Amino acid sequence: MAHEPAVIAALDVARPLVVDLGYGARPDTTVEMAGRLRRVAPDLEMVGLEIDPARVVDPRDGVRFAVGGFEMAGLRPRVVRAFNVLRQYDETEVDAAWSRLRAALSPGGVIVEGTCDEIGRRCTWVLLDVAGPVSLTLCWAPEHSERPSDLAERLPKALIHRNVPGEKIHDLLTLADQCWDIAAPLAPYGPRVRWRHAQDLLRERGVDCVVTRRRMSDNVLTVPWEAVAP
Repeated sequence: MAHEPAVIAALDVARPLVVDLGYGARPDTTVEMAGRLRRVAPDLEMVGLEIDPARVVDPRDGVRFAVGGFEMAGLRPRVVRAFNVLRQYDETEVDAAWSRLRAALSPGGVIVEGTCDEIGRRCTWVLLDVAGPVSLTLCWAPEHSERPSDLAERLPKALIHRNVPGEKIHDLLTLADQCWDIAAPLAPYGPRVRWRHAQDLLRERGVDCVVTRRRMSDNVLTVPWEAVAP
């Protein structure tokens, strides 16, 4: 997330406000997120919001915590992260939740709404701006996943029930698996080299995916929202 160009652009103001919505039983990931984003924007203000008052803790490491939900407790953030928040909601409620989140953004702000496993080995998220969804990103530690479609169980709520034949997200995951298999001869060079080649194959097959050439610890696939939208 700290390397997402849209997030970096949103942080490029004086004292940008960042909200981590629904941080859960412990605020550890919020504090960790603040540390990572401060490498980009050292003067950012970080707030963790939880709908359960019992989970609100005292400030720590330059991060404060408060009660709040989709209304953002009246805040106007530049960046919002909402991970594993919509999992308990019905798919039909996603658009309304997105609309409420977008309405709370300050101009130029973005939202990262998605899902991850318990220790962040498999993550997926939708990037949204004030106009709506922009892109989908799949991110995984290759040591813990056999193939791209392993992330299907961690798709955002807007897509998790759409991974069936005839839906665009299913087509994307199927093609990603095929390209991963074709790139198998590069396996001796490691899963990241293999994935970079698989991404090149995806682009050759018409997938408008972002190919990042900088060295990364995770495998990442980012496509425009239109490529997977239900």
